[in-house]
Amino acid sequence: MNQSKASSLPLTGIRFILLIILLAIIAFLQILDLTITNVALSTITGNLGASNSQGTWVITSFAVANAISIPLTGWLAQRFGEVKLFTYSILFFVVTSWLCGISNSLAMLIFSRLLQGMVSGPIIPLSQSLLLAYCPPAKKNMSLAIWSMTIIIAPICGPILGGWISDNYFWGWIFLINIPFGIIIWFGVHLLLKDRETATSKLPIDRIGLVLFIAGVGCLQLVLDRGKELDWFNSNQIIILSVLAVVFISYFIIWEQTTDYPIIDLSVFKSRNFTIGTICISLAFLLHIGTLVIQPQLLQRVFGYTATYAGLVLAPIGLVPIFLAPIIGRFASNVDMRKVVTFSFIVFALCFFWRAYTFESNMTFADAAWPQFYQGFAIACFIMPLNIIILSDIPIHKLAIAGSIFNFFRTLSTSVGTSLTATLWERREVIHHSQLTDIIYQNSQALNYTYQQFNQLDLSNMQVSAMLAQQITNQGLLIGINEIFWLYGMIFLGLIGIVWLAKSSVKVN
Repeated sequence: MNQSKASSLPLTGIRFILLIILLAIIAFLQILDLTITNVALSTITGNLGASNSQGTWVITSFAVANAISIPLTGWLAQRFGEVKLFTYSILFFVVTSWLCGISNSLAMLIFSRLLQGMVSGPIIPLSQSLLLAYCPPAKKNMSLAIWSMTIIIAPICGPILGGWISDNYFWGWIFLINIPFGIIIWFGVHLLLKDRETATSKLPIDRIGLVLFIAGVGCLQLVLDRGKELDWFNSNQIIILSVLAVVFISYFIIWEQTTDYPIIDLSVFKSRNFTIGTICISLAFLLHIGTLVIQPQLLQRVFGYTATYAGLVLAPIGLVPIFLAPIIGRFASNVDMRKVVTFSFIVFALCFFWRAYTFESNMTFADAAWPQFYQGFAIACFIMPLNIIILSDIPIHKLAIAGSIFNFFRTLSTSVGTSLTATLWERREVIHHSQLTDIIYQNSQALNYTYQQFNQLDLSNMQVSAMLAQQITNQGLLIGINEIFWLYGMIFLGLIGIVWLAKSSVKVN
């Protein structure tokens, strides 16, 4: 089917503004659902009579299905049309959100989350490609900046909103809030784009590639989600899943290079900017999300913050981008995006080094919140500029394909970052716990004096030992997280060299 000239013209005026708002909100809701259950998991499992271990499948099921469906977006869009696929994804997202909200058993909730992740995969890449396809050329960078703010703010709002809802209302509202917004967005997008369907073609189904991809990514995602709980490669299950993931993904890459109708078009990696940009955004998200996950855990475990209060510490990171991202978008056509990303990575590193100095046992709320605020400058200069680099020389008809692939790697990197950082933190704490214990118990005179002082406060030796053990654990957690900040800050500085391998680019197609 050929796209008519009228249907390919950009939207203007109020129709264009409405399109940006609708696409940004639905992208926000989809990303929100990646993190909104994290802090509410104990409430959900308690209500459904399940263990915390079983409850992790509420998160895992969504992540696995979402990671699989995102890269398939390009092929599905070519076969059915971007507008049709996008509107149906929104509609099914609403339906599955309702199923999640009314679930009365863990099995039903996990199944509903699996469906929700599967049908919502195309939302992020298509919201981006449709925005660029029907945006006036002069406003593409500005539009991309506004859209990018959803990726910045949603992961921060997820834990805060999830904790607040589960603390004050029925946990099902975590999912049910998607319904009214989803219906309005579906209706609005349908009206704006109903006569603007993209070209389609009846491509044969690459069944072998599809099976290899689903099997490979599914095994990999399970390794990432279950690895920490099963002690990684000390578990036969993790070893088997890892081997299967490597085998399936290797065969998938080889197969996609030889078949005439690949399920995922890997030819976009021939673009140097796409490849370099995807590497940078994936690694940066790995480092950023990894620390974003463990910080509230530190605040709750060591400083006794509530889930909501710990979430508020993270909130300042979203303040600066709200105001700065549109300004960057306004002047992006005149600036080399590599310079903007370089500034971002430097600020990331400096904020991480700052935390490594200030995260101590006497840390206040302000000590934890201020680095988050200044890191907002890094976030504002990070996602949108890298999006511009990634898509700078991708043809319009391949935007959905390119968007689905790099968003897949961005999503996968959040899982890798979460698992890797949490495991690294835990193992560093164990090492420091052992070292600190040896130091304390080697100084028997000081240790005996400590016991005597607390015994005078009517504390038994057992109570004193428990208190000392907790203090040692807290100190080990603090030292461990500071080591991670130092390491990740240095990696951010190293990424600067990678981003300059990309060609100069100041706009997207």
